[in-house]
Amino acid sequence: MNEYQRWLWEKLGQECVKNLKNHGFDAHFVASEEEARDLVLSLIKGYESFGFGGSDTIRALGLVERLKEKGKTIYDHWQEGLSKEEDLDIRLQQGRCDCFLCSANAISVTGEIINVDGIGNRTNAMSFGPKKVVIVAGMNKVRPDLHSALARIKEVAGPMRAKSLGMSTPCAETGVCNDCNSPQRICRITTILHRKPMLTDISVILVSEALGF
Repeated sequence: MNEYQRWLWEKLGQECVKNLKNHGFDAHFVASEEEARDLVLSLIKGYESFGFGGSDTIRALGLVERLKEKGKTIYDHWQEGLSKEEDLDIRLQQGRCDCFLCSANAISVTGEIINVDGIGNRTNAMSFGPKKVVIVAGMNKVRPDLHSALARIKEVAGPMRAKSLGMSTPCAETGVCNDCNSPQRICRITTILHRKPMLTDISVILVSEALGF
């Protein structure tokens, strides 16, 4: 990343943090993955059970391993060898744990957090249930406004995520969304956090790097 891209992301990140704070979120801007990891660990001290959304960003920070080393209870549906019943139970527990860790599909500079799910365990846990929610997102996911943030999910995040999961959807073949009715469609539930939910403590960490989809 050249100095001008870093400069632009810093300026956009600062404006985004300001607007997120105005909307009730605890928001931060950091320069690197390492700073993000240290900040997350400082924010989640004192919690014992943790849920993880299907987030490449969170996993890139090594948080699952760090928390396991500390003997914390982990609800992670990305474990190998789970039965359908075990997978469902873990997804349910993610909405009842002390702290839920995830990323976002897009965040607007104007201060909205936008997500699209296929099942809903992530979007549910982000808004109500856990005592604490921490959202970590690279600046590649930040867009100027709500409209462009929604467009990012359709044009970038959705196709790339479907491809990464090996889904049999049109976008995973062509890279273009056609609003399909595929059985494996992952874009089924859209949530927009316009303001911090009344009963949920949410921290948002923007990282001046390209992370996730």
